[in-house]
Amino acid sequence: MQRRFNISSGAVWEDLVGYSRAVRIGNIIEVSGTTAVDGDKLIGKDDLYAQTKFILLKVEKALQEAGAQMTDVVRTRMYVTDISRWEEAGKAHAEFFDVIKPATTMVEVSRLIHPDLLIEIEVSAIIQ
Repeated sequence: MQRRFNISSGAVWEDLVGYSRAVRIGNIIEVSGTTAVDGDKLIGKDDLYAQTKFILLKVEKALQEAGAQMTDVVRTRMYVTDISRWEEAGKAHAEFFDVIKPATTMVEVSRLIHPDLLIEIEVSAIIQ
């Protein structure tokens, strides 16, 4: 049986909703939907590029806590509130994944949990 390792960011939402920032079972790591919130502060209001970059830094930290690196990422899913601004998110995504090139999805959603959030990102990684 594979050991389960839950990674927590310490956010109050984790206990309220019942989730972990990331979960590792064996060599597979799933990172929950991640937004540009640091504690109770929004990072990059009205700046999709800044929000995406901050999110990917949070994702990188969660992966490291799980024993992985960004090079282990095989899939990203980006949920944006305005698809016409896709290039801003794409630019930040490419800064992290230019050589790695994981499978990626970007879709527009009507809204996220807070009106100032422009993007939420999920990540899947496999350690080889």
